[in-house]
Amino acid sequence: MDLSVFTNTDNMLTLLTLTGMEIILGVDNVIFVSIVTSRLPLHQQAKGRAIGLSLALIIRVVLLAFISYLAGMTATLFSVSDIDFSARDLILLGGGLFLIYKTTMEIYNKLEGENEDHSSTAKNAFSAIVLQVVIIDIVFSFDSIVTAIGLSRVIEIMIAAVAISMLIMLAFSGVVSKFINRHPSMKMLALSFLLLIGFMLVMEGFHKEIEKGYIYFAMAFSLAVESLNIIMRKKSKPVKLKNNLNS
Repeated sequence: MDLSVFTNTDNMLTLLTLTGMEIILGVDNVIFVSIVTSRLPLHQQAKGRAIGLSLALIIRVVLLAFISYLAGMTATLFSVSDIDFSARDLILLGGGLFLIYKTTMEIYNKLEGENEDHSSTAKNAFSAIVLQVVIIDIVFSFDSIVTAIGLSRVIEIMIAAVAISMLIMLAFSGVVSKFINRHPSMKMLALSFLLLIGFMLVMEGFHKEIEKGYIYFAMAFSLAVESLNIIMRKKSKPVKLKNNLNS
């Protein structure tokens, strides 16, 4: 690795920009990891998040090292009704359907009030959850890699940006996980967000591009509104308590 590239001002500006973009694109990944690992025993959740996001970093670095191979993944494998499918399209379709299935099951469990398995002896459950994280990491990696390639041609800068963004997300994943699990309404909004992301991946697999900015804006607006609702509910609790004591 040529470290001299980091002494170039243009490269450093590209690194900062790319790191910011990688963090934005990685939000859905952090949400998915936080929700899935919440099914683990409390003492294993941090470990699950660390392993999941660490594997995400490794996957992205490996994919960046094989950029030329990734370019070949867009070659047509077969066609159905005038729609050409490549290896990339199949991965997006499979990942999108997997994300929709997992999110739908999570929503079902929340609405039906089924108890989550937090058995401390469930080693198979831990392995299964880590495997789910790896699968969805591979799918989410494509946006990350495409963004990196689009903003820079220097492999050292791309790897550094991906590594820095993943370390930042790992540092804040615990806070995100606690916040989502503490507020059921936020968790439902996060699941709805993942459902939209899954649908978007399926559409991309069929070459139907959906502007991601619309989805991110809609979700950010919903989160902002719900955040205000949470603040209002917290303020109303002391008033209700005071009224009950007076009565």
